[in-house]
Amino acid sequence: MRLYDHGTGQVEELPRRLHVHVASGAGRVLVTADLLRRVAQRTKHRPVTVTRAAAVSVTPDLNVPDFEIADAPPDAIQIAPTSGARLVVHEARHEPFDALAMRLAWLRIHYRAQDNIDFHKAEADLATWRSLVAEWANAPGRPLNREYVAEAEEALANDLDSPAALAVLDRLMADADVPPGAKLESVIHLDMLLALDLVRDIGRV
Repeated sequence: MRLYDHGTGQVEELPRRLHVHVASGAGRVLVTADLLRRVAQRTKHRPVTVTRAAAVSVTPDLNVPDFEIADAPPDAIQIAPTSGARLVVHEARHEPFDALAMRLAWLRIHYRAQDNIDFHKAEADLATWRSLVAEWANAPGRPLNREYVAEAEEALANDLDSPAALAVLDRLMADADVPPGAKLESVIHLDMLLALDLVRDIGRV
């Protein structure tokens, strides 16, 4: 797994053991820390320890688990919206949207980017995706599509390129050659990293 090092200005391989420290309670910072934890745990980087500063509070509505309060060791990857942190996250203006739609909107933009974030589109996309997943759940079961899954995982392992991973998910969902059952299994597998609760409406429609 590779990640941008603010100190060197390069995307570099991560060490075998990771300690991630969350230095800010901003929503986008928390989502980035959680995504890094999920992706690192699925790759060879185990174990992964995530801690937070005492002043940081975690919002469970973002599908971010609470992290242990601890001081950051010297070799920790610190995540904060400041230029002094190793992993720099640009904050965005908050609006009263569904928490997971906010998570999706942040994931649509690379964590180091300062682009505009479209919460309205994220909210619409999330509703559409959940509806499709609920529909696919009624189809015959099929194995996941390894090509799409591998491409999305590779993007996430390369400096947490969540926009590229979501573009893969967009293509998967629109691909008429992939059976619905395979789409379902692929989405479930990837959503364990993205944490958007895409299976929420299964059984409701």
